[in-house]
Amino acid sequence: MAEPAAPAGQSADGADIASTDMSQGPSSRDEATQPIFGEGRGVLPMEPQEGAVRRLQSQLEESREQHLRLAAEFDNFRKRVARERAELSDRAQAALVTRLLDALDDLDRLIAGAGAASPQALREATALVDKKLRKELEAAGLERIDPVGQPFDPSLHEAVSVLPPPSAAQDHQVSATFQTGYRYKGNLVRPARVQVYSEQGRP
Repeated sequence: MAEPAAPAGQSADGADIASTDMSQGPSSRDEATQPIFGEGRGVLPMEPQEGAVRRLQSQLEESREQHLRLAAEFDNFRKRVARERAELSDRAQAALVTRLLDALDDLDRLIAGAGAASPQALREATALVDKKLRKELEAAGLERIDPVGQPFDPSLHEAVSVLPPPSAAQDHQVSATFQTGYRYKGNLVRPARVQVYSEQGRP
């Protein structure tokens, strides 16, 4: 015959479930699963002082060697750029000299035949050589500065004397050029030495 069901709140053997002491700590099984943090656990070991010094010295030496390599590479780069610029300048000058050789040959022939040539022939030959020479120099970027009749410009002209102007409109104008000035590719090579009209006695 089947046994009657246990009353609510009791186990099958009659023990009162509600009266079970729950104040006790966790079971031994629970204790085994709980993490235990003992003193000093979870802390990385400290690097020995001598090892740290050797490591830092090695890093310092590596950085120093890298710096020296970079400095040497930059110095080589700087020297290479300077050498290439010098070579480029030399090639440009050689090209200009080559263009002037024809005028130089004409001048040599003019000098060689000067004794047998008439004054008129010498003047004409000299004018041709001068024209050829100036043409080549202008093609290379040389520009004459002959500012007669133009306003005086102290950035391009050097006043060596002054004159009273014939009219008020000519005040501060260049009246004569004593020495031609030159610019090369826009840069002033030599200012023109000029005489200037000035009512105040100064340019």
